[in-house]
Amino acid sequence: MSKTHNSEIKVNVTLDENKIPEKLSWTAKDGGVENMESKAIFMSVWDHKAKEALRMDLWTKDMPLDEMKIFFHQTLTAMSDTFERATSDTKMSATMRDFCEYFAEKLEIKKS
Repeated sequence: MSKTHNSEIKVNVTLDENKIPEKLSWTAKDGGVENMESKAIFMSVWDHKAKEALRMDLWTKDMPLDEMKIFFHQTLTAMSDTFERATSDTKMSATMRDFCEYFAEKLEIKKS
């Protein structure tokens, strides 16, 4: 019989008086991360009973707009890679990457 191991990821959110995030940090001890500060966190969880994605999208009120655009681009690019690994659908993954290129171009965040 194999041993199991539980791993925990924690997200800490400090809110202002209006419940707007002021500070975000996360911990994943198995990944060597402890109370790492962040300006934004996007997380999706699959509810298999309802067959829908549940989301947690948080960002601090001092998250710079230019960094938010880059964060979105990098998240979309990572989703393209994950989609390919999860489904082996190379054609759709390529289409998603094409959109990421277009997205970066339109937002003028593409590296030269």
